[in-house]
Amino acid sequence: MEETTIKVLLVDDHEMVRIGLAAVLSTEDDIEVVGEASGGQEGIRLALEYKPDVVLMDLVMEGMDGIETTRRLLQQHPECKVIVLTSFIDDEKIYPVIEAGAFSYLLKTSRAAEIAQAIRSAVKGQSVLESQVASKLMNRFRAPKQAAQPHEELTEREMEVLRLIAAGKSNQDVADELFIGVKTVKFHVTNILAKLGVEDRTQAAIYAYKNGLVE
Repeated sequence: MEETTIKVLLVDDHEMVRIGLAAVLSTEDDIEVVGEASGGQEGIRLALEYKPDVVLMDLVMEGMDGIETTRRLLQQHPECKVIVLTSFIDDEKIYPVIEAGAFSYLLKTSRAAEIAQAIRSAVKGQSVLESQVASKLMNRFRAPKQAAQPHEELTEREMEVLRLIAAGKSNQDVADELFIGVKTVKFHVTNILAKLGVEDRTQAAIYAYKNGLVE
């Protein structure tokens, strides 16, 4: 019986990474790259258009990062399996993206055969975690449970924006300092206010000072 082709979408803001992945995966008879996105918004749009079985997701991207993209994408296309493919294994990226619904977590140093096998495993309902990531998750579950603080839900970029807000920077100032667009800043501010449970920038700044997030 002929195998069903696995549809894969690539979401990464580095063109050469996308080209390399597409070239490698094109050699697999049972895997088809149906689309490539250079950012989160485009990734969500293409996921809704092409209905991929698996999305290979970068974490650090301009604008909407991979964590928020994963969360929003799965809200709209829950049947999809998101495989994180990144260079980072720090706690503030691993835990939020797993909580956002990521199915597997691989490093960009993974061999091509490992990535292809992770894709096949994902459609079978089998998660694949890079060994260091698996160890971190196990250690977290072993650790005594503590109530999470609201700011622990912030991404690294959101924390940068919050610190600049607390320093009295305007949206334009933040955009200039972080080399991002004003619309992107507004997007981050909206997320920050929602995650901290505050109503405006002033309350967010007060929260930052009270919790020692700024000096």
